[in-house]
Amino acid sequence: MEMAAFALALVALGLIIVFMGIKVVPQGYEFTVERFGRYTRTLSPGLHLIIPLADRIGRKLNVMEQVLDVPSQEIITRDNAMVTVDGVVFFQVLDTARAAYEVSNLQVATLNLIMTNIRTVMGGMDLDELLSQRDQINTKLLTVVDEATQPWGVKVTRIEIKDIAPPRDLVDSMARQMKAERDKRAAVLEAEGLRQAEVLKAEGQKQAQILAAEGRREAAFRDAEAREREAEAEAKAVEMVSKAVAGGETTAVNYFIAQRYVAALEKVASAPNQKLIMMPLEASGIIGAVAGIAEIAKDAMAETAQKPRRTGLPNSGA
Repeated sequence: MEMAAFALALVALGLIIVFMGIKVVPQGYEFTVERFGRYTRTLSPGLHLIIPLADRIGRKLNVMEQVLDVPSQEIITRDNAMVTVDGVVFFQVLDTARAAYEVSNLQVATLNLIMTNIRTVMGGMDLDELLSQRDQINTKLLTVVDEATQPWGVKVTRIEIKDIAPPRDLVDSMARQMKAERDKRAAVLEAEGLRQAEVLKAEGQKQAQILAAEGRREAAFRDAEAREREAEAEAKAVEMVSKAVAGGETTAVNYFIAQRYVAALEKVASAPNQKLIMMPLEASGIIGAVAGIAEIAKDAMAETAQKPRRTGLPNSGA
């Protein structure tokens, strides 16, 4: 019985030792193996066997991308403005052995390194740069921190500044400054609009004056042309009357005088300050002038009748 119990105990001990050598690594993690306290290898996700009692699991590290909140801290900018800054950092373990044995506490070391560099980078900038160049701050911080964490086997993928909070009195001053700047822009735009309106108005008046001058010039040209044609007609009429007088035709002169006489009477009769016209008229003179017109018409028709008619037939006498 004692031998059976002893054998059973040995079997149980053997099974316990075998189970101690079986290690299962979950996905997203890596384990380091230490033999008598010294690092030997890294176990990737899956089932592994180690030498019991000689080997043991050293560090269990998360190799997935991790995120750390950077706590708020006060920073004095280059222009002596006090601001409160917080952020967030994303990193990933690429070399498990170096991350386990090159630094004592990876997350604490990474967090302190980031906070120190935030004070260094942002403390060398003015407040206006701090508020307007957040992307450049993130890029500069990422470059500096990633280079510093490379010996630890860590890759810093992103650093984001979440909030930059200046003091309340400084925020009020900035709001007043922004309001003054917007008021100035509004005044400039309004003045520019008024100036543009005046320019357009002056341009319109100029165009109107030019068009009016063009119209007056065209009207003057038309009037001059009409007066020229009227003078030509008058000269031609005088010339015809002169020829008629030279030929002994007094009826043409009577027609000319009667025409002038009737025109003068029309002007007197159409005067607005005359309601009733009482003046002696020699009716016989006007009738004689009209008779002269008839005589001129008869003479013209007689001369036309006396002219030989031209035809296309050859002369029979020839």
